[in-house]
Amino acid sequence: MFKVLIADNVADEGLNVFKDYKGIHVDVNTGLSPDELAKIIGDYDGLVVRSATKFKGEVLEKAVKMKVVGRAGAGVDNIDVDAASQKGIIVMNTPGGNSSAVAELTIALIMALSRNIGKANITMKDGKWEKKALAKTSVEIAGKILGLLGAGNIGSIVANRALGLKMEVLVYDPFLTEEKASLMGVKKVDKIDDVYKKADYISLHLPKNEQTINLINKDTISKMKDGVFLINCARGGIINEKDLLDALNSGKVRGAALDVFEKEPVDPDNPLIKHPNIVCTPHLGASSVEAQINVAVAVAHQVSDYLITGEICNAINTPSLDIGTRNLITPYVTLAKKMGTLYRQFANINISEVEIEYEGDVNNLPISSITTSLLIGLLKDSVEGINFVNAQMMAKDMGIKITESKNPESFDYASQITLIANHKKGKTVIKGAVFKEGMIRIVEIDEFVLDFEPEGNLLLLMNKDMPGFIGEIGTIIGNAGLNIANMELGRNKEAKKALSFIQIDGDIPDDIIDKITKIKTLEKVYKINMG
Repeated sequence: MFKVLIADNVADEGLNVFKDYKGIHVDVNTGLSPDELAKIIGDYDGLVVRSATKFKGEVLEKAVKMKVVGRAGAGVDNIDVDAASQKGIIVMNTPGGNSSAVAELTIALIMALSRNIGKANITMKDGKWEKKALAKTSVEIAGKILGLLGAGNIGSIVANRALGLKMEVLVYDPFLTEEKASLMGVKKVDKIDDVYKKADYISLHLPKNEQTINLINKDTISKMKDGVFLINCARGGIINEKDLLDALNSGKVRGAALDVFEKEPVDPDNPLIKHPNIVCTPHLGASSVEAQINVAVAVAHQVSDYLITGEICNAINTPSLDIGTRNLITPYVTLAKKMGTLYRQFANINISEVEIEYEGDVNNLPISSITTSLLIGLLKDSVEGINFVNAQMMAKDMGIKITESKNPESFDYASQITLIANHKKGKTVIKGAVFKEGMIRIVEIDEFVLDFEPEGNLLLLMNKDMPGFIGEIGTIIGNAGLNIANMELGRNKEAKKALSFIQIDGDIPDDIIDKITKIKTLEKVYKINMG
């Protein structure tokens, strides 16, 4: 008998699903503190959470029997996925189950801002009839420009609904192809500033990561149209709340609608939520009756199927494979993800086609999971909830063509994987190899032959192949008190260019990039985190 703990409130329909599985015993115990949860978690084989319960720290350490954690929703911010993976715990989510709910709330908030619905409701309840005053600032949305930052599952639904309301939709999403944008009926822009300059309404549909934290700040707001409306139903922290408050007070931002906040629950004295031109909801995006049923039913099936039959569905941290095959392909899965992660941080991500060539011994292994792992690394910052089950589908939905080829012979290495990414400016090629005992290496980038381990914090440098460059770089890094763990140099004598990777112990401060860019022979520099 497998024991499953339901630690957060889920719909009854999900609880009923568990009853159909013989061999599953379910306890519902919600609202536990971390200390209370840590005391009992060791008795359970499975755990179901939403966003409230944290599966981290001592709770995770005490989960000695835990086999699977299911998140009834897409985000897994409350789960330490890396630590769970180290303990062999499968982490699952339910992507897509609440997309329509979040999209519909976004549209509702756009309407609420435009027609002063919140203000009208409050003044009516106060016994006032402020028709004339409210009419002066009420606007229609038909013919207005809605700028979307992100066009994934939720953003694409918002676009569809907005087009039905006769809005013009402008999208910034580096992974959205022109062909996909045409099918959606939206206009794709290549620069995020184009959205800032042109949009009457800007709605955020982005994951929260290093690139998006404080994306909307005083500098980016200054680029927007005067009187712009901002809507955020994505993640708290993408908008700098202090800068937004200043922009509301100045009138630069006419109104904002927020469903998510930097700190939740929100401090009741937070001046932002008290501002008259703010419409606030308490993280209701995914909280429709239908959405909660969808994710509860899905997570119940997924957790039960894994415990009873070993079937893995919507896993964040592992492919769906038997143990023997999984052990064989693990180095290739790791290498592929590293290749995608590397590409994402330095190359053109407006991709139309991904070609993946498998040569040598890897030809005898199932390659689907390897391809999927590469796509996860490639698209991680663009698509929330991407995993081994949905990665290829999500890539194709974004208009990215995926081509795989296999060759039993490899002329350079026993096993080699080649990524060829076709984009607007041409193509970028990355080659990786797996050596004995599972060692992985990046061995080629475009015309540069290399041999480096894709680990840790790296500096990727492109420069003119002239004397003195390495010395200047070493001096800057040394003066910054940083230690060079490894360095790999590739040269193209015909083009008189060099490409190098420098592995740094510890974090790489941003100010060192400013110093490096002053080297005259430098052409490009990127800060790479391989995770």
